[in-house]
Amino acid sequence: MRDAHAGLTRFDEFRKSLGIAPTMLTARLSALTDEGMLEKRRYSDRPPRDEYLLTEAGRDFLPVLFAIGAWGRKHRNGGKVTKFFDAETGTEIDAVTIDRGTGAPVGTRPIRIVMPE
Repeated sequence: MRDAHAGLTRFDEFRKSLGIAPTMLTARLSALTDEGMLEKRRYSDRPPRDEYLLTEAGRDFLPVLFAIGAWGRKHRNGGKVTKFFDAETGTEIDAVTIDRGTGAPVGTRPIRIVMPE
């Protein structure tokens, strides 16, 4: 999902970026397509080639990636941590999850959980 948000769409691009076996990548792309995060679209018939494009659900996942990245930088700083940069300004994105209703950062105010009936 990270690479799709960075503009990668083709199998070979994902494979080069991720450095994983083709069978594993095929399985991951298939799962993300089945879950509605990516859409598979044919761009060449001879030879048959497909590209993988973000769906609305996939695009809506970007803030989740940012939140996971922020958590990892804070609590798992010992390993490799992916960083996100604004493509126009070049500055690192320091994502914060905000409650739209109150404007408060999520996690700074008490919450109440309501389970569906």
